[in-house]
Amino acid sequence: MKAIKFMDIVKEVKAIDYTAKDRFIEVTSVEFDSRKVTPGSLFVPLVGGATDGHDYVQKAIENGAVATFWSRSADQAPSDQIAVIFVDDTLKAMQDLAAYYRRLHNPIVVGITGSNGKTTTKDMTAACLAAKYHVHKTQGNYNNEIGGPYTILQMPADTEVLVCEMGMSEFKEIELLSQIAQPDIAAITLIGESHLEFLGSRAGIAQAKLEILAGLKEDGVFIYPGNEPLIQSQMPELTKSIQMRSFGFDSSFDAYAYDLVEEQAGTYFKTNLDPNVRCMIPVIGSYNVSNALIALSIAKELQVPLEQAIFQLAQFQLTKNRLEWLKTLNGANLLNDAYNASPTSMMAVLKTLATAKMEATGRKIAVLGDIRELGDQTEYFHRHLSQGLDPQVIDKVYLFGPYMAYLADEIKDKYAKDQIFYEESQHDRLVAALEADIQEDDIVLVKSSFGTDLLQVVTALTGKKVKD
Repeated sequence: MKAIKFMDIVKEVKAIDYTAKDRFIEVTSVEFDSRKVTPGSLFVPLVGGATDGHDYVQKAIENGAVATFWSRSADQAPSDQIAVIFVDDTLKAMQDLAAYYRRLHNPIVVGITGSNGKTTTKDMTAACLAAKYHVHKTQGNYNNEIGGPYTILQMPADTEVLVCEMGMSEFKEIELLSQIAQPDIAAITLIGESHLEFLGSRAGIAQAKLEILAGLKEDGVFIYPGNEPLIQSQMPELTKSIQMRSFGFDSSFDAYAYDLVEEQAGTYFKTNLDPNVRCMIPVIGSYNVSNALIALSIAKELQVPLEQAIFQLAQFQLTKNRLEWLKTLNGANLLNDAYNASPTSMMAVLKTLATAKMEATGRKIAVLGDIRELGDQTEYFHRHLSQGLDPQVIDKVYLFGPYMAYLADEIKDKYAKDQIFYEESQHDRLVAALEADIQEDDIVLVKSSFGTDLLQVVTALTGKKVKD
């Protein structure tokens, strides 16, 4: 990161007080994990749950921290060992510092949110923009009130475009992230059912996602799914002018795709953005074409030559555990998508499993785990998944978790008894059943919410550690 003057930090976080033997020191990195602190770091002792970062300040000092935020009493501060900036809330101070660093650095900022596809779209966008710019993007799952500011503060000095993934589970969370990041371009991938338990309805989810417009700059660009009526109906009243850009599979949208071909190794399509070039993404699924349309739309807005953006798109790499092809220990093809799930994304990947042209010629097996945070619609959505399961196409179904009992009941008359396996809670039983059944030329999909922990099943079947 660009070095920040100590006294500028004191000013920008509205510090209560500070102590420093040298008021002219500069901070060259910001860390909230004392193990990652390097010489020149500002240490941020976050407080939450059973952990209090203040307890690790000595480790940060040993690793070379030159300054620290501090919200405990002043008499507990290590003022004789390190410059101390006294604040009411260390997380709020880090957020304020990130907002300042964004203004100081002043890159082009792209903000991406949505019920599904945020990470994939972020990865695609960063790849496309790398054809012209030095790009920094959200790493891993750093997309919340801690990870968002941290992403900004991790920007290298030569960053020209910052691509920020913005996640949430409740109202006002994306609004905060957007106001910190101040995006020039904002995109929503789709409005699904994730976090219904906390937001009440899809309309509530749309309202929460549309909070990304809170920090969008005057005359900024908003990219949205053209087939989603909730975008229009839940659009907040804005006091600024913005440019609207739609995407989808209809020729009435600003960016649209057509002539899709889904194969195991990737998905091919054409787009009106450059009709002369056939696009390819190295991931399966027509729903990922929507994500690619966002990335290409952003590239067009930022004047990246589209033929170069399309080439970059074909090379992009997904963040781990998202539509990741692996081999089981006995050679079967396993599609690992067990990091996250919603009813929309699970139905979409089941459709892809059923219809995509596959290299393997064996059975198609779906291993599905519970979808979390659906509230009082949990039973409905799990039963509804039966519409994505056809015994003529998807040969066997393995279900895991207490909520998947609803789906097991729903499909018991559609599938033969030996085509369904249900396990409520024991991962080892699920693994044993799969190991006894899977054959070399089978295709196995594993899809679930992260909390169901089917990643440990993927690890057992492949012999490879797959967790982040």
